[in-house]
Amino acid sequence: MKNFAIPFRGLKLGDHHFEYVIGEKFFDCIEYSEIKKGNVSVDISMIKQERMLIFEFSISGTVEVTCDRCLGLFDFPVEGNETIYVKLGEEWDEESDDVLIIPESEHEFNVSQLIYEYIMLDLPIQRIHPDDDDGKSTCDPEMLEKLGTQPEPQGTDPRWDALAQLKKLLNN
Repeated sequence: MKNFAIPFRGLKLGDHHFEYVIGEKFFDCIEYSEIKKGNVSVDISMIKQERMLIFEFSISGTVEVTCDRCLGLFDFPVEGNETIYVKLGEEWDEESDDVLIIPESEHEFNVSQLIYEYIMLDLPIQRIHPDDDDGKSTCDPEMLEKLGTQPEPQGTDPRWDALAQLKKLLNN
């Protein structure tokens, strides 16, 4: 992840541009990552000011996710733009979701965690295979069949029956 450390100390004031291609190697470095594969382009525009850095992220590509319905893998498109303001101060602090404070002694800023978070924010909470052109699910048909043929529970649990009897006695 050292490739994602942007050295800002020696740079002139003004705009600077960085480009990254995010793939399997990147996601392998993220502990407990939900994403294992992908092909995502990240363009970062950094505006250096006297006491602040403004990072503008532009993200586009696809990541491989697990379908919440059939557990099959599929490529999901991600696209988004995010901005974060990094101020120079005394110590590390997070003022808000889009404002960070880093110590003045720092000479670089690592954007890898932000890239991962922004990709994750571009994903919906529920990830399901998209429907085809005819409006039919593209989920694994075998898995859907298994899910649709769940055996009906036989009878009731005797523990719940005992609780129901106790409730009836208490209500009388």
